[in-house]
Amino acid sequence: MDALPAPLAWIAEHPYAFPALEVVHIVGIALLLGSLVLLELRVWGVGAALPLPALARLALPVTLGGFALIAASGLLMFAASAAELLASTTFLLKMALVALAGLNAAAFHLRGGLARADAVARWQAAASLLLWLAVIAAGRWIAYA
Repeated sequence: MDALPAPLAWIAEHPYAFPALEVVHIVGIALLLGSLVLLELRVWGVGAALPLPALARLALPVTLGGFALIAASGLLMFAASAAELLASTTFLLKMALVALAGLNAAAFHLRGGLARADAVARWQAAASLLLWLAVIAAGRWIAYA
């Protein structure tokens, strides 16, 4: 196997680099999932006194910021052990689930789910929550598969 470029080798070899990236990854997950849960509960009718557009203006940037942290830290962790991860069925499942969650979010917003908050939007919100929880479960499972 070819040697990793110096910055990636440092991530793989330094005793604190990979755990620090994992912490950043978890903070991103907390931001993404926490903000999505609030928004999705509102789509389901919980907290009807909160205007959905105002909540979305607050939650969506937090969600996107969380995803940015997840993506950046995840790419660095992946690059430090790409061959091992690409051989992992669980990792590939996790990436497929991330893609499905992204497609679900795109479909939700393209059809105006926030403005409608109808039955389809509610089912898309439920699917979003289930997909992201499955992503987290698969991510944890990678270490044990």
